[in-house]
Amino acid sequence: MSSPSFSSIPVVSLDGWRRAGADRQAFADQLVRVCHEVGFFTLVDHDIDPAAIERWRAMVARFFALPEETKSLIEKHRSRHFRGWERVGAELTDNRVDYREQLDLSTEYDPYPVDVEPTYLLLDGPNQWLPEGTFPGYRNVVLDWSAQMKSLADELMGILAVGLGLAPDTFERAFGERPLSLLKMISYPPTPPGEAGVNSHHDAGFLTLLLQHGVSGLQALNPDDEWIDVEPRPDAFVVNLGEMLQSMTGNYLVATTHRVITSEPRQSSAYFHGPDLRSSLAPLGLNPSFAEAVTASPRHRGAGFMARRDQLLDGTSGTRGAPVSVFGEQMWNYYVRSYPTVVAAHYPSLSRTPAQP
Repeated sequence: MSSPSFSSIPVVSLDGWRRAGADRQAFADQLVRVCHEVGFFTLVDHDIDPAAIERWRAMVARFFALPEETKSLIEKHRSRHFRGWERVGAELTDNRVDYREQLDLSTEYDPYPVDVEPTYLLLDGPNQWLPEGTFPGYRNVVLDWSAQMKSLADELMGILAVGLGLAPDTFERAFGERPLSLLKMISYPPTPPGEAGVNSHHDAGFLTLLLQHGVSGLQALNPDDEWIDVEPRPDAFVVNLGEMLQSMTGNYLVATTHRVITSEPRQSSAYFHGPDLRSSLAPLGLNPSFAEAVTASPRHRGAGFMARRDQLLDGTSGTRGAPVSVFGEQMWNYYVRSYPTVVAAHYPSLSRTPAQP
């Protein structure tokens, strides 16, 4: 049996789950099929206020228009928690430079001591915030937007649980006491020839909500090795799956490879939904039919994980890495392979290979 392929990105209306009298099981089954076959969809009828979306987009544009000396007050290398602003070229994906400027903000908790074990708990901590007088109102807008994205992502995770034959609160219970999500504000200059705004990759977490700000450039790779454009819609979010769902579903729900190449300036916002760093990624107790579908599909049974930093340095790249057993290990691997300069600044003893808990 050949792997299911796709030539376009499906559109999913959340009204099929929310409206009175909806057949929720049928909707959940359909959503899981979309996620199994494509791993990407365009979500409409999500009830996020259009005014809130425009307010958010305007705030992102205002941030990136700030002078560089202002943004550098919260430059990422200042944070041992890998949070803050980064210049174009500061992040690596698959050991290649990404041509994008970013601001990373995560769920905030009191930090652990620097000698905490396992090492991945060092990712918990505060964000870097510009002074209120420098950028009035931005912190409140960020916190409000993050809360709306979390609520929408929680709802989608509950629907996926139902479609997988699990209790609706399966993921809510698995996410633990200190769920850690990541919010990226991104600004792409035109991509240089032969390069990428962000190179081909899988997302590391569970589920991503992406707001495109009106300019195309995002592409998803189908099983026929064709890049499919994910066109922006003003009323929609792009939703795609990460490697953690891939791991917990035994490759039934795979993380689809994607990239960004743009011919004009482009902005976007990505929310990466995640659990407590200590959360187990043990396989879910799914019906055997899901494993049978994986066995029958070359795409699914052969799906791998993004290589770790030490593997990249030893010549292994792409998605030939192995799964991990705890969410924090996955996120630590992501940050260490993507930001070696931050590792060198704060964890010099780990500057070649990621720490193992």
